[in-house]
Amino acid sequence: MKKSNGSRRSPFAAVLVIAAGLALTGGGYAATTAAVAETAAPAAADAAQLDTGHKLFLANCASCHGKNAEGTNNAPSLIGVGAASVEFQVDSGRMPAQASGPQIQKKYPQFTADQIDAMAAWVATLAPGPAIPTDAQLEANGNATRGGELFRINCAMCHNAVGAGGALTEGKYAPSLVGVPADHIYEAMLTGPQNMPVFNDANLTPADKKDIITYLKYVESNPSAGGYELGNLGPVAEGLFIWIFGLGLIVAITIWLGAKSN
Repeated sequence: MKKSNGSRRSPFAAVLVIAAGLALTGGGYAATTAAVAETAAPAAADAAQLDTGHKLFLANCASCHGKNAEGTNNAPSLIGVGAASVEFQVDSGRMPAQASGPQIQKKYPQFTADQIDAMAAWVATLAPGPAIPTDAQLEANGNATRGGELFRINCAMCHNAVGAGGALTEGKYAPSLVGVPADHIYEAMLTGPQNMPVFNDANLTPADKKDIITYLKYVESNPSAGGYELGNLGPVAEGLFIWIFGLGLIVAITIWLGAKSN
């Protein structure tokens, strides 16, 4: 018969293992319960926000966009446009539109910030779409030089090289970007409202968009480094200035020199 040795487990080992298991199980349950209690209030708030957003949509937008935002003959579908499109259109006052025309006009917003957030949150639940940019994405602390290059390549043909705006065809226009909030600029690039093309993150990365915003805010806050900018109207106004005043001055000097020599 084989003798037992000192390596045999103590009868108290099983008790210790069971006690440790109960302690770990109880602690995990308590932590999970606390986490659920902490997140229960935000979940309820989100549900309330979505309900508010749905009601606001039905009262103010459904007559044109449809009760389920599926679109009608009068307005496009909003399924998949994302929260960014809603915030841009509603916070800029373009929606709800007062009248149809070549282009929806900007006006004072009709809703509060909380109401706009609620409608944007509800539309975002319909299908995946562009989200509202974060504060970090909107900071004008990027590369202004690179942003200027990107703006001239992608935006200047409509908005002017310094964002002063310009006329398009059939009564449409590219609005001035002077004084436009950074979130509206970012959201316009992201969603392509009205006549503007969409510059998603595959075309212009978030870093590219930040650089463009940095450039526009730099131009907005700094006077023209090249002298008087003639209203930022471009080479036509500058050429006219040279023809009238520059050549006029040369003719006047020539006449004065001729008269003096005589």
